[in-house]
Amino acid sequence: MSRLENFISRMTAQRDILDYVCPEVAKMEGLVLELGLGNGRTFHHLRERLPGRRIVVFDREVGAHASSIPEAENLVLGEIRETGRKFIGIEAALVHADIGTGYDDRDAVTATWLPDLIASLLRVGGFAVSGTPLDHPLLQPLPAPTSEPADRYFLCKRL
Repeated sequence: MSRLENFISRMTAQRDILDYVCPEVAKMEGLVLELGLGNGRTFHHLRERLPGRRIVVFDREVGAHASSIPEAENLVLGEIRETGRKFIGIEAALVHADIGTGYDDRDAVTATWLPDLIASLLRVGGFAVSGTPLDHPLLQPLPAPTSEPADRYFLCKRL
C-alpha cells in the first residue's frame, strides 16, 4: 500500500469512527479533548459534528490552518505527555488522539504512556478514538464502524 493509500485509509477510518461516536458524545457531559492539532482537520470536523461543545486541543505548537485553530483558552501548548497530566480527572466525554508519527520505534514509546493518560482523562462511558492502539485495563476495545481494515484506527470505551 502506498503512503497516500495508507493515509486515505487511516483518515477514512478516523472520520467513520468519529461520525459514529459523536451522536453519543453529544448526549454526554464532559469536555472533548483533541490530542494533537496538526493542521486542524479533525478539530474542524469535531466542531461541525459537535456544535457548541467545548473542545480543548493539545499540541507542541500551532501549525494548523487559520480556520482550524481553537480559541486561546482552549489551546494547550507543550509536550502532550506533560500538559495532558494537568487535566487528569477532568472526565472528558471524548478523547481523540492522532499523534502517531509513522515510525514504529517512536510510536512504541508513545504507546507506553498514551493509554494511561487517555484512561485518566475520560469519564466512565466516555470514548477514546486513536490512531495508536490503546491497551489499558480501563479501556474496552470496540469494533470500529468502518469498512477500512481494523488496524487503521481504534475505538475504546472507558469502563
